[in-house]
Amino acid sequence: MKILVAEPVAPAALQLLEAQSDWEIVISNPKDYAQHLPTTDALLVRSAVKVTSEVLAKAPRLRVIGRAGVGVDNVDLTASTRAGVLVMNTPGGNAVSVAEHTIGFMLCLARSIPNANVSTKAGKWEKKKYMGTEVRGKTLGVVGLGSIGREVIKRAGPFEMRILAYDPYVSSQTASDMGVDLVDLKTLLAQSDYITLHMALTHETERMLNADAFAIMKKGVRIINCARGELVDAQALNDAMTSGKVDGAALDVFDPEPPPADLPILSQENLIATPHIGGSTEEAQEIVGIRIVEQMIAYLRDGIALNAVNLPAVMPEQYREIAPYMNLAERLGNFASHVSTGNPKSVRLTYFGRIAEKNTNLIRNAAIAGVLNPFVSGRANLVNSMPLASERGWSVEERHEKRAAYVDSILLELETDSGRHSVEGAVVLDRPRLVTIDGIPIEVPLEGHLTFLRNDDVPGVIGHVGGVLGSNGINIANFSLGRSQTRPAEDMPFEAVSVVETDQAVPDPVLVALLENQAIKMARPVEFIG
Repeated sequence: MKILVAEPVAPAALQLLEAQSDWEIVISNPKDYAQHLPTTDALLVRSAVKVTSEVLAKAPRLRVIGRAGVGVDNVDLTASTRAGVLVMNTPGGNAVSVAEHTIGFMLCLARSIPNANVSTKAGKWEKKKYMGTEVRGKTLGVVGLGSIGREVIKRAGPFEMRILAYDPYVSSQTASDMGVDLVDLKTLLAQSDYITLHMALTHETERMLNADAFAIMKKGVRIINCARGELVDAQALNDAMTSGKVDGAALDVFDPEPPPADLPILSQENLIATPHIGGSTEEAQEIVGIRIVEQMIAYLRDGIALNAVNLPAVMPEQYREIAPYMNLAERLGNFASHVSTGNPKSVRLTYFGRIAEKNTNLIRNAAIAGVLNPFVSGRANLVNSMPLASERGWSVEERHEKRAAYVDSILLELETDSGRHSVEGAVVLDRPRLVTIDGIPIEVPLEGHLTFLRNDDVPGVIGHVGGVLGSNGINIANFSLGRSQTRPAEDMPFEAVSVVETDQAVPDPVLVALLENQAIKMARPVEFIG
C-alpha cells in the first residue's frame, strides 16, 4: 500500500501515517508528486494540488483521495466517482480558525485597523480620517450555515449584533435554535451591514455576489469572503467599491490564487487582503491533518468511509452493522451475473427482516458493483457502481420487507434481454450464504471456487460431475443440490440446480466435459477468492 502525501501536513499527522508499518509513505510536493501516481493507492492533498481527470488517469491503483480541509473544488468529483475513487474531506476541522479570521476581518473593517496601522507607522497621526463604527447594533448576514458559518454566529452573538442567515438546506427551527433569523438571500443582501460568505463552491453559488447582488445591498455595506474566491465577481465588487456602494471588503480567497498583481480590486484603499490563511493556524492544521489521516486509515483498513463526499454517508457503528450484508450483496450480484445469460437491463433488490430497517444505500451500491464487474473494464466498487449502471441504462429498484424466512436476507433479481433470474442470500455466522436460486432452495457458502450447474433432475448427473472432476484431479469440497417444486410439463423432469465447491478453479476444458452429459444445460465458474 502506497500513500502519497502531495502537500505539507502537520508532523503529528505524518507520524500517524508512518506508524502504519506495512505501508509505504511517500512525501512529495505539488510540483513533483505526479511521478508517483502510477503506483499510488491513496493521495493526501490540501488545496494546491488539482486532481483532474488527467491526474486520475495516471493513477490506476488509486482508491481514496483525502482532502485535509473542507472545500473539494480542487478535485474533479465526477471523474473521481467514475474511476471508483473515494473522496473525503474534514469538515469542521478548521472551522474555529476560519471563524476567528472572519471576526477579525469584521473588526478591521469597522475600525480601519490595517490602514490606520500603516498610516501611524509612516509617522502620521490621522485620528479623524480613521473614525470607525461599532458593530453593536449592526446587522450581520451569514451566507451558509455549515460548520464555519455556525462558529461565526457563536462569536458574533456577544457583539450584540442582529444576525440574518441564508442557507437553503437548513430549517427555520435549526436557525432559530442558533438565535438567528433565516431569510431568503435577497432579504439578507438588502438588510445586512456586513455580509460574510461561507458556502461551498457549486454551479449555483459561483459568482453569487455579482452586479445584480450588489445592486440590492444597502450603501456602505462591507463584504467578507473566507470561503472561495469564485463566489464573488471580482470586477463587480471592484465597481461597487469604486461607486461607494460597498464601503470595504476583506478577502482571504481569490480566483485565481494567487491573484495577478494587476488585479484592479487590489488597488482599492478599503480592501483588506490575506493569502488564504483563514484556516492556517497551528491548531487547525494539526486537527485537519490528523483527522484526514485517521479517516484514510479507517477506509483503507476497514472500509469505513467517514466524511465521504461522493458516497452515501454512514457512521462507523452503522457501517459495522451493514458490512456483512454489503459483502453478501456484492457476492449475490457477482453470482447472478455469472449464471445469467444476455445483457442486464434492471436489478431489483428486496431486503427482508431487520436489514430492511437499515439505510441500504451502500448495500445497494455493493450489489450493483457485483453485477457490473463481469461487464466492465476496471473494477466497479461502492463509489462508481451507480453511475456506471446509469450509463448503461440499467434501472435499479429497492424494496424493504420486514418478514423473512431467514432473520435477514437479500433477494437480488436480475433481468436481462433474455430473461429474469434471482438469487437470495443470508448472513449465517458472519458468512455469506446462498439460500435460493430462481426460487429453488439451496444452501451454499459464497466462498472459494464454485461451479454452477443447471440441469434436468435425472439419474447419473451427480456421478458424471464427480467422475469428470475426479478424472481431472479436482477435489470436491462441497456439493449442494436443489430442484424446483414443479415440473415444466407433466412428461418432463424437474429442473435442478447444483453448486459445486472445489479446491481449485475448474478450467474451461473440464467445464466443456461436464456439458457432455445432455442433462446438464449450463456449467459456469464463479470465483470468490479473497
